[in-house]
Amino acid sequence: MHSVFRVNDIKQTVSNSRLWEVQLSLTGDNDPQLATLTQCIKGELWGSTGWHRLGDLMLKVGHLNQAEELYNELMKNSSSDSDRAHIYHMLGFLKNDQGQYKEAVSFYEKSLEIYRKTLPEDHSSLANTYNNIGLAYDNMGNYSKALEFYEKAIKIKEKSLPPNHPDLATSYNNIGEVYRNMGNYSKALEFYDKSLKIWEKSLPPNHPNLATSYNNIGLAYDSMGNYLKALEFYDKALKIYEKSLPPNHPDLATSYNNIGAAYCAMSNYSKALEFYDKALKIYEKSLPPNHPLLATSYNNIGMAYSGQGDYPKALSYLEKALAIWQESLPPTHPNIKGAMNNIDYVKKKM
Repeated sequence: MHSVFRVNDIKQTVSNSRLWEVQLSLTGDNDPQLATLTQCIKGELWGSTGWHRLGDLMLKVGHLNQAEELYNELMKNSSSDSDRAHIYHMLGFLKNDQGQYKEAVSFYEKSLEIYRKTLPEDHSSLANTYNNIGLAYDNMGNYSKALEFYEKAIKIKEKSLPPNHPDLATSYNNIGEVYRNMGNYSKALEFYDKSLKIWEKSLPPNHPNLATSYNNIGLAYDSMGNYLKALEFYDKALKIYEKSLPPNHPDLATSYNNIGAAYCAMSNYSKALEFYDKALKIYEKSLPPNHPLLATSYNNIGMAYSGQGDYPKALSYLEKALAIWQESLPPTHPNIKGAMNNIDYVKKKM
């Protein structure tokens, strides 16, 4: 068997901006689970050339700025419509991860415009683009628009893919996310369960998508007030993320953040702050300063300090959260109203 390495970091070389240095650590050939995961992720990398697949790898490990530089360079040298459509799609994916959701939709639409020149509306190649447009609208809080695109994607996938295909699980998971965001938790769990059953059959047990599924199920139980059940699923997710992702990956931070939220809801504020602090340190290293997830982190820390009765400290974090959300989200997004309510509550307590 070939040697298997963990990707610790990817950074641009100082002497040549066209080269990247990849820091690896050898894991050993006697780790069959990691070897299986590596082969699985290698097969998932998307792109017609090694450069395109490198860009996708950078996105998967959370190196967004390097991926953006690479895709912009590839766009300058693209020679065909199919290349340009692929790069626009990946830039949309990248912008979504950066929290720039309108820009993400714009890139996805550019990609669709090219594909539609030669493909019908329900072609299997378009399903992922419809799915990702839905994800961007979901992140903007436009849930009806998100469902519209998710349903376009799922109709295509159900016709063109076998019933246990991982891409179907992704669609079910995303529809579950919309229902959870809309407060329909039983419907969310129904779709999360569909997704989980497929991923458990089709993916290795340490695959990050499985962790995402456990995490989302935890979020649904959390929203229903069943915090111990939520922590059970959050812990499953965290164990996978810690094994399969680099230590500064945003998904790992999200996992810490969710565990913190469950402890906060149980009024264990010191334990909550312990996990919130872990999350914030990763977000500050891995995300741009106006990313909505950073605001979520600040908001959560603020509410934990509020729970402890430290209202001046709480206000400081809540105002940071509101400023980022007002800059990065549509004015009607529920997070903005929630932050304003939290600030009003804290000010009344001071």
